[in-house]
Amino acid sequence: MKEIKTKPASAARRRKLFLAGILAVIFGWSCLPARPFRPVEPIPENIVDMHCHIAGIGAGGSGCWVSPRLRNNFRFKIYLHSFGVSETELLAHGDSLVGDRISESLAQSKYVSKAVLLALDGVIDANGNLDTNRSEVYVPNEFVADVCARHTNLWFGCSVNPYRPDAIERLVWAKNHGAVLVKWIPPVMAINPDDPKLIPFYKKMVELNLPLLSHTGEEHSFSTAADKLGNPEKLRLPLSLGVTVVAAHIASSAKYDGERGPDRLAKLMREFPNLYTDISALTQINKPGSLKEALTKPEFFGRLVYGTDFPLINTALVSPWYSFHLSLRQKWQIWRTKNPWDRDVLMKHDLGVPTKTFTRSAQMFAKAN
Repeated sequence: MKEIKTKPASAARRRKLFLAGILAVIFGWSCLPARPFRPVEPIPENIVDMHCHIAGIGAGGSGCWVSPRLRNNFRFKIYLHSFGVSETELLAHGDSLVGDRISESLAQSKYVSKAVLLALDGVIDANGNLDTNRSEVYVPNEFVADVCARHTNLWFGCSVNPYRPDAIERLVWAKNHGAVLVKWIPPVMAINPDDPKLIPFYKKMVELNLPLLSHTGEEHSFSTAADKLGNPEKLRLPLSLGVTVVAAHIASSAKYDGERGPDRLAKLMREFPNLYTDISALTQINKPGSLKEALTKPEFFGRLVYGTDFPLINTALVSPWYSFHLSLRQKWQIWRTKNPWDRDVLMKHDLGVPTKTFTRSAQMFAKAN
C-alpha cells in the first residue's frame, strides 16, 4: 500500500517541479532588458490608423448583415465585445452605435487622432447580386459614409466588389462621399485581383486617386476563406496599371507554391514603387516573428504603413505579455494602458516601429482625399 501511494505522489511532485521550471524560465526571460527589433524613435503626434473595421447586425436600418454561419460561430460574441457593444444595445440603438463607440474611444487616445473606417462588400453572384449564401459579412458603403460624416475623427474607407455590374458607378459615388481608399479581402469576397476583367475598374481607381488596401496572406477572422486569393503575386495587375496598393499584413502566415508570403511580397516591392504594406495584426499571437520581419526586411524599408486591424487589437490575440522583446517595465506599462489605440502604438513603438511608419498613413490619405 505504501508503494502504491508513493508513486502517484512522486509523479505529481515531478509534474509540479517541471511546471515550476517552465514558469521560471518564462518569467526570467520576460525580465530581460528590452530588445527592440530596430532602434526606437520618437512617437509622432496625430497618427492615423488606416485599417479599422466596423460591422453591424442590420439594426436601425443600417443594411449591415452577418451570415447565420458566423453568428453561430464563437467569433461573433468576441467581435461584439471587442467593439464595446452588445447585441441588446445594437437592437435598441442601431448599428451606428458601433461607430459612435469607435469615435469615442479614438477621441480618448493620446497618440491616434483619426482612423479610416472600412466598409466591406460581399461575394457577387453570376447575376451581379450580393450572394448571401457565400458572403459572411456585409458592411455597406452608405452606412460607413454616414457614420464618418457624423464623426470628424473617422475617414471613409469604401469597399466595392469589382464584379458588380455597377462597380465603377459605386466607386465614383464613394469618392464623391469622401472615400480615401478601397478595401478588399479577396479570400472572403471571391475577388481574383489579377483578373483582366478588372482593368477598367483599376484604371478608374487611378483616375480617382484611390489606393487599394487588399488583404494578403491567410485569413483567419472568418469561418471560411479561399486563401489562394490572398497571394501577393495577384496584385501585379493593379500595380502595373499604376494603382497604389497597400498589401495588408505583409502576407504573413502563408506559403504560395512553396514560397513564403512575405518573401513573395518583397520581390514585388523591388519591381513596384507604388506597393506598400501595413503592420496591422502583426503583434497577434498567431503571427509570431511577423513584426520583426516587417521591420528588418530591406525591401520593406520606407514601405510600411501604420494600421491596427481594430477591433482585433482589443482581443486576447494581442498582449504585451506574449513578447520576449519587451522589458517587464514596458509590458506592465502597456498592459496598464486602457485605450486600445494607445496600447497598440506603445507596443509597436517599443518594438522599434519607426516614426515615419506612424506618419505615413496621414501623408498617403491626405493626398487621396
